[in-house]
This record gives sequence, C-alpha cells and structure tokens, in this order.
Amino acid sequence: MDFIRKIGHNEIVKITTPVLITWHDGKSSFCGDFIALNNYTEPDRYPIPRIPLFLDNLPKPKYVNKMDCMKSFHHNGFKPKFKKLVRIIFHMGLYELTRMPFGIKNAPAHIQRMMDTIFQEETLKSWMVVYIDDIIIYSETWEDHVNYIDRVLIPKNIKEIQSSLGFASYYRNHIQNFAYITSSLYKLCSKYVVLEITQERRDSYGRIKHELTNEPFIILPDFELPFKLYIDASYSQGLGAAIHQRQIVDGEPREQVICYISRQLKYSEARYEATQTECLCLVWALEKLRYSLEGAVFEFYTDCTSLKSLLNLKTTNRHMLRWKIFIQ
Repeated sequence: MDFIRKIGHNEIVKITTPVLITWHDGKSSFCGDFIALNNYTEPDRYPIPRIPLFLDNLPKPKYVNKMDCMKSFHHNGFKPKFKKLVRIIFHMGLYELTRMPFGIKNAPAHIQRMMDTIFQEETLKSWMVVYIDDIIIYSETWEDHVNYIDRVLIPKNIKEIQSSLGFASYYRNHIQNFAYITSSLYKLCSKYVVLEITQERRDSYGRIKHELTNEPFIILPDFELPFKLYIDASYSQGLGAAIHQRQIVDGEPREQVICYISRQLKYSEARYEATQTECLCLVWALEKLRYSLEGAVFEFYTDCTSLKSLLNLKTTNRHMLRWKIFIQ
C-alpha cells in the first residue's frame, strides 16, 4: 500500500509535522500533528457508540470473538483536492499522504459509518457489535458461533480474494469442479470488473471452504491397476476431468477418485461446437494428466457419443485433425 509519496518544494501549500507513536509491543504508528487542520474542519456528527452502553447491553454469551481490522484507516484514500491538506515535512524531505492517517478529526466517524454499512445486517440480528474498527461476535452455541465467523470472514477486496484463491488453488486437484465453483470469484480479479460481493460469490466462497475443511474422498494411485478417465465439457461449467481407479477398500472393491482437474473455457473456445469442445477436453486432460496416464492402461468415459468414433472421424477441422493425431 503506497501510504505517502514524495513531492517537490514547489508543490507546498500547507505542511504539518509527523508524530511517531510506539506501542507496548514495539510496533509504531505513524500520525500527523493535524491540530491546525482539525480546528478548521467541520465535524462529522455521525454517532460513535459509547463503550459503557455496549457493555451494559451485551448479553452473557458462551462464545465471544474479538477482531480488529488491520490498518482500517489506511485502507481509505483521499480525493485529490484534499491531499494538499495532509502534507508533512521531516528531515528526509516533503511528502503527501495518499491514505487516511490517524489524527484526522472526522476519521473515526468515517470508519464507523463504513463499518456500520458493511455489517448492517449482522448488527441488526444482534450477534455482532462494531466499535470503529473493532468487531465483537457473540453467540450461545458453538455451531452458531462458527457460522457467524464464517459469514464475517469473507474477502472484502481484490487482494484478499486473490490470496484466498491462491491458497485454495493449491488443493484444486482435490476439489471436483474447482474451476466452475470459483469462476465467479476469479472474475473479480479483473481490473475491468466492479468489486461486488453477491450472494452467488458468498456461496462459492463458502463451498470452497467446505471442501477444504472436509475430508477429501481421494486415494493414492496403484500403477499396477488400470485407470478410468472421466471427462465432461459444457459451455457454462468449462472443462472437467477425473481419474478413478478400482481398489480394495475395507475388504471390498470400490471405485475411488485419484484426482480432479478443471478449468474455464477461453473466449475463443466458447464458440466451439459440442463435439469439438468435448474433444478439446479429452486432449487437455491427457496433456494435464500425462504424468499419471503415460505408460498406464486406462479407459476414458464421456457422454458425447460422437467423440467415441473420433479416431475414425473424417474432418477438415484443423483443431480436430491435430487432436486426433495427438490422441493416436
């Protein structure tokens, strides 16, 4: 996060001096001496809750969690016309703040308004209280408590979404239809998309968390036994494939999953006809799973009947011809 930027001497309009506060844990907070600015600032009358009132009205729940929003003030920017009011000077030069610092008169009211807007539904249902950038979650049962925390800890910005997807993607081979489940979240990573956390995206994030926190139904492969490759392609869900193998589990032969793979269709691929899309899925799966299938005995299964006669198919489509040669 670019908190400050250096400016030239000719850009000076108004300046102030910085104040560095050191906390008990050794960390420091950067503040500005904005007394002069605050004296000329019209106060924001948005109500900030009183802590004694909070404590008086807080029930005696069995489970309580306290959260602090990291660098909440610094996540808020300034309009260009206001940046000239928050310029500072010290021995290393002249700087202009690009994010909201501590010490601004109306900063607490702004943060309180923002938090109340974000968590309006949660606070109205009386299982959360918000004081500026601090959150308290309380409940009577463990199940409700876990559910409440899950609802709060949803990525709220692009960096958090990218971080969550990066972590989940490491286990994508353990999650069926991973690309389809996360497609709505990946769309938010584009700089041309407005960040909007819809219910569909909340459900996608919740489903990924469910898959990651539950035991996966996958096993290690036995290369002495044959494999089964299942493929499926659709315009809405993209490409998907899975390797299965019949092994002895608990004394009985069962077909178990070895791994899953999936991805979304590219823009050009979305215009393929059904047979061509299914053929693309097979070729992509063979390339992606080469390390498991090369040299092994396996069968592939598809619901596209025309693909089954691919090796005998006569076509002038250059993609299909190239894929046919690859499969042979």
